[in-house]
Amino acid sequence: MTTSNVPVIAIDGPTASGKGTVAHRVAERLGFHYLDSGALYRLTALSALRSETALTDEHALSKLASGLHCSFSGDKIMLASEDVTHAIRAEEVGNTASKIAALPTLRQALYGLQLRFRMPPGLVADGRDMGSVIFPHAPLKVFLTATPEARAERRYKQLIEKGFSANMDDLLKDLWERDARDSSRAIAPLKPAEDAHLLDTSDMTADQAVEQVLQWYAQIKKH
Repeated sequence: MTTSNVPVIAIDGPTASGKGTVAHRVAERLGFHYLDSGALYRLTALSALRSETALTDEHALSKLASGLHCSFSGDKIMLASEDVTHAIRAEEVGNTASKIAALPTLRQALYGLQLRFRMPPGLVADGRDMGSVIFPHAPLKVFLTATPEARAERRYKQLIEKGFSANMDDLLKDLWERDARDSSRAIAPLKPAEDAHLLDTSDMTADQAVEQVLQWYAQIKKH
């Protein structure tokens, strides 16, 4: 099977829409590889913050991105040999990732890295431009969304469960700002691919969303 024939399910959506949980569970159910593309930007952001790299230095940031040694192992995200699963979920890292994601040279540096995750028997990729830019020929594209209030509540619960402090008003403000940045950037703005299935998860459980994605994929495989 050539790489171009490896099936891809692209799951995009804004921050805290549930796409990571849904994509991870779909990958497990199908026995596919999993790509959390947002983690790549967070890993770059974490590396930049640790090395005190200026967020305006595109060249230095791109060098950090292209040199990432990372892997997804079960629920863990590894940077070299360090488990940074929780470290990259800190709000400072998330906000930094959103800011540097608008830089064209950085996105280009991560483009090839993302393509390398496409391996047999298949890939479930989640992010903001998986269906529109990285895997435009994916047989199934899904765009998850939810109201800002529902997303802020999910984010609040996630942070509290992981031991981080959180304020609902601040989270809602951050989500509005991040959505505005992600949707208005010149390169790969956050928007559904033209042929994406839209799925509003505001009043859905993660399991219900997973079943819907699997149902769509089963229908596509029939044709």
